[in-house]
Amino acid sequence: MKRLFILLLALSIYGAVPVYAQDQTTQQATQQPSADDLAKQKAELEKNAYRMLEQVIDEAQSSLHLPENRVRVEIVAADMLWDSNPGRARSLFTMAAEGVAEFARTPPPTNNRRGGPPPQIAIRNAFLLRQDLVLAAARHDAQLAYQLLAATKPPAPAIQPDQDPRLARIQFTPDDNLEQTLLGRVAALDPKFAATNAEQMMDKGTFPRALPDVLTQLQKQDADAAAKLADKTVKKLEAANLLTNNEAANLAQLLISPGPRPAQATPDVKAATPTQGSAPAQASTQARGPVLDQASYVDLLGAIVDNALKATAATQTATQRAAISPGTPTARRTPTGFINSQAPPTDAQIEQAGARRLLAGLQVALPMIDQYLPGKSSQVRQKLVEVGMANNNSQVNLAQAFSAMQGNPTADALIQAAAVAPPQMQPRLYQQAAYKAIDEGDTNRARQIASDHLQANARDTVMQRIDFRELAQKADGVRLDEIRQALARIPSDDDKLELLLQLARDVRPSNPKLSNQLMDEAKQMTNRRATGYDQFEQQLKVARAFATIDPARAVDIFDPAIAQLNELISAATVLNGFEVNMFRDGEMSMQPGNGLIGMVNRFGSELATFARTDFDRAETLSSHFQLAEPRIVVRLAIVQGILRARN
Repeated sequence: MKRLFILLLALSIYGAVPVYAQDQTTQQATQQPSADDLAKQKAELEKNAYRMLEQVIDEAQSSLHLPENRVRVEIVAADMLWDSNPGRARSLFTMAAEGVAEFARTPPPTNNRRGGPPPQIAIRNAFLLRQDLVLAAARHDAQLAYQLLAATKPPAPAIQPDQDPRLARIQFTPDDNLEQTLLGRVAALDPKFAATNAEQMMDKGTFPRALPDVLTQLQKQDADAAAKLADKTVKKLEAANLLTNNEAANLAQLLISPGPRPAQATPDVKAATPTQGSAPAQASTQARGPVLDQASYVDLLGAIVDNALKATAATQTATQRAAISPGTPTARRTPTGFINSQAPPTDAQIEQAGARRLLAGLQVALPMIDQYLPGKSSQVRQKLVEVGMANNNSQVNLAQAFSAMQGNPTADALIQAAAVAPPQMQPRLYQQAAYKAIDEGDTNRARQIASDHLQANARDTVMQRIDFRELAQKADGVRLDEIRQALARIPSDDDKLELLLQLARDVRPSNPKLSNQLMDEAKQMTNRRATGYDQFEQQLKVARAFATIDPARAVDIFDPAIAQLNELISAATVLNGFEVNMFRDGEMSMQPGNGLIGMVNRFGSELATFARTDFDRAETLSSHFQLAEPRIVVRLAIVQGILRARN
């Protein structure tokens, strides 16, 4: 009887093995959510985000008293609510505009214990809030954005008695910059409205640098209107004095830089532009393409060349050198050099400075001059020699280097860019090329790049990454002790942690057990009270790595870090006016400006990422911030992370 019982028990155990394995396989197969499940999850996540946003709005209205804090919440809330409730969003934008105006006209307190910033910082903060307001509205409604721009416009600065009127267009105020940035944003949302505003700006003597973006977007919607605006722009530029009007000269060079538009080019009718009330329109982040037809392009290029050829070799008399010496007590810096305030530049000096700037810009356009203005090609090259610019290829090389870093360049592209880049940029480009070769799986190539082109610490850092990548490639045979020995040779804790987490990601598909061990090692490295913001950053990196594979362990990292951050914020209330100025009238400013507020924002960013995996836990963690101000900052970040990711 006993033997029968043992036999039956053995059969039941061993018989269960294939059934369990089959169940596991079935469970894994069913773990992949269907499209409907994903849609439901997304809808639930957005529902939770809107619920949290309502809580934030309510808490802000009852807890926040500083105008700048209320405005910040109103801007973000309006931006996030636009798709679901545009009427309420408009109301919040209007309230924010009133708050911006109030903040701008309220003089900062002079008592340091109240935490008021210096006047120049207060002015800057007011401008940044105004900028956030206007550009947030521009994602949704072009006309509303311009209304808010006008409603919050500060008084014009007084003209200084000794101001040289000839330099008026050289000076560029933050307000000018905001208006031009707005024009570029609106171009993607409402090209025709942007074109109208661009024409009005040119009629007033302003040449917006965003005009190429306007022409690009308008071409997609209305090719005839784009052609008319381009023709008007070129005529305005030809009529302007490119030697003294920096705005006009800069716009002209932006327009010729990409070359002419091919004759066969047709508008992209499929590339529909967003309409009012649609998903937020983003400013064009792509490289600017050609916007002028060949005839207009040649006319404008010819005008630039003619003005640039007026440049002469710089000469100075002893009297002029003394007058513009930087050591002269009355000297002041201007776009044309150090100019003595008692001896302003002559018209000829200003024009020569303009001609030389145009000529320098033509170095990158020499192939276009050869093709479209061959009769002037030799004159331009001769002039470059005459003024000492013929061997100065730094501008061309710098442009090539920046171009190579755009998008997702290959290791070969980065190496080619580094070879001609200015010396100060070469190490960075070669290091990026080595990293790219590692990502492409070619560790031998990465090792060669590091050996041939990098020095000291940069070379060692690349070699360490190569060693770890090669360890990951033999994941089945690598041992934890071997990895620990490799880590011991790395002096920097940041580098150790980054490589450890990278290796954990690399080996997870083939060796999940080792990956878990590496994650434990990383957690152990950061399992301490932070003694600086860099150690908070290390903890956040490990929490992010755990977020998708073991959310509970991510919470174990977030929670004590938030508790310590609460302690630091509490200490800052005591030290306010002595060592820090974070609080005014007992309320913490939400304006970024010091490490502690910056770290609150970093926690918000990481919890926003975590919320997409586990919203409930992220919400609970956000509630652990004791003061309303950091709690609101973090929850706004969570809402933004979810609602902006839906598009």
